[in-house]
Amino acid sequence: MPSSHLDVDPEKGPDLDPRKYAIDGPDVTVDRRANDATVRGAAEADASRRGPSGGGGLLARLRDFEAQMDAKFGVESEAIERKRPEDRRAVSWTEELSMALLWASGVMNTSCFATGFLGSQFGLSLKLSILITILSSVAGGAVSGYCATFGAAMGLRQISVSRYSFGWWPNKLVAILNCIQQIGWAAVQCITGGLALTAVSDGSVSLILGVVILAVIALLISLVGLNTILVYERYAWIIFFVIFLIIFGETGRFADNTTPSSVTGATLAGSVLSLIATVYGSSASWSTITSDYYVHYPANVSRIKVFLMTTFGIAIPTTIGMVAGCVVASTFTNRPDWGDTYANRGIGYLIQDMLHPRGFAKFLLTLLVLSGVNNMVMNLYSAAISFQQLARPCAQVPRIIWTLFCFVCIMALAIGGRANLNDYLVNFLSLLGYWCTSYAIILFEEHVFFRNRTFGNYNLEGWNDPAKLPLGIAAAVAFLLGVASWCMGMSQTWFVGPLAKKIGANGGDVGNEMTFVVTALSYVPARYLELKFIGR
Repeated sequence: MPSSHLDVDPEKGPDLDPRKYAIDGPDVTVDRRANDATVRGAAEADASRRGPSGGGGLLARLRDFEAQMDAKFGVESEAIERKRPEDRRAVSWTEELSMALLWASGVMNTSCFATGFLGSQFGLSLKLSILITILSSVAGGAVSGYCATFGAAMGLRQISVSRYSFGWWPNKLVAILNCIQQIGWAAVQCITGGLALTAVSDGSVSLILGVVILAVIALLISLVGLNTILVYERYAWIIFFVIFLIIFGETGRFADNTTPSSVTGATLAGSVLSLIATVYGSSASWSTITSDYYVHYPANVSRIKVFLMTTFGIAIPTTIGMVAGCVVASTFTNRPDWGDTYANRGIGYLIQDMLHPRGFAKFLLTLLVLSGVNNMVMNLYSAAISFQQLARPCAQVPRIIWTLFCFVCIMALAIGGRANLNDYLVNFLSLLGYWCTSYAIILFEEHVFFRNRTFGNYNLEGWNDPAKLPLGIAAAVAFLLGVASWCMGMSQTWFVGPLAKKIGANGGDVGNEMTFVVTALSYVPARYLELKFIGR
């Protein structure tokens, strides 16, 4: 009787000769419309997941259980495998709307709302804060939108896409950074949602308990797989859009649109640059996961459509949430009692105080608590598959286990950082922007200058074979130079770079600008030399 496991060489990858293996049992579901292609894809997935040992150990049993759950409920037991063009199907126009609505559900939340308060805290006027928010959201959204265009064309998750520029080994650093990013961003959602839940309960639910409740809800949804997540996120945004419209309606009359910025000169310039870095980082941070949600679309889907719908699907909802925060922060001049509530009791109690009647405010706040769940679902899902793409042994660990691991990390970070939300937002979001800028510009230059903007120039069959990928020396050099440049230009509460110190009394964050220039100028010559002397 043939073995149900495939023999895998750790260095060369799986032997996929169909004459040597019989594929049967619940681990493989054959699509009758494309039988040969599906069998081939299933064999590759089985080999990647099971590894060389097969066996009946705990991981093997967990993988079998995950495969059975996949067959019944579509939980994606083979999430990181390349989705071949022949294995995909045409999508309806409602499914194409997910290109934008997915992100609307993910970004229109209490964390986005809280970020809008930073302009006022930097000493900027309402008009200036709104202008910066709009432009920076579009700029960051465009970075994420460009990275999204690789998903359907290549059938690969975002971290696997970057193997074609970063190579096998340097790309592991990218995977680690992405895992940290998704876990950290989810922790932000836990804190803001927990604050809201505490306010709804009038303090009977502690912030720690609120964090745990939200994390558990997000965990349960993220376990079910991409198809369910896409359906959920396609409609979840509607509730939060209505809530933000109500916030505008009830607080707009108290907005202070006349008071100028409280800082001037170089200090004003520094505050502007720091707010740009924060808002840009919020939108650009999606660039390392956008392709994760497009692998099921047809390979010939319009890249322009993907770019535009992703860019504005991120930018417009981000702007709505953050501008609402800008407006509410400006009302503290006319409503100092709201300012006291925000300073002393947090964002949840503030929302409850500024909306009327009180019972209605509690109802809206209860719904708004769930907004953070939308984002956390995506963070948990993408963090788990990033861990699977870190190394071949990691790919053998079921996605469910990685999701649980991320869940524990998120709760630990959220509980530890719950008392310093604003510092967390400024420092964390700015750092996201720095490395995501380097990541995106390297992908862009590789595709435009060295692949001639043609996906036929990528060996997509070798996505999981180190011998068929670049060594990644050029990307590593450009990325590390980018790290040095962002350290020179960053302005954080814990460190202000030498260039940032020269801008105003509080420093001005030019880390993204420095990173963009240095990475862009260094990657092309480094990659040229890599191709000349190494050949791949």
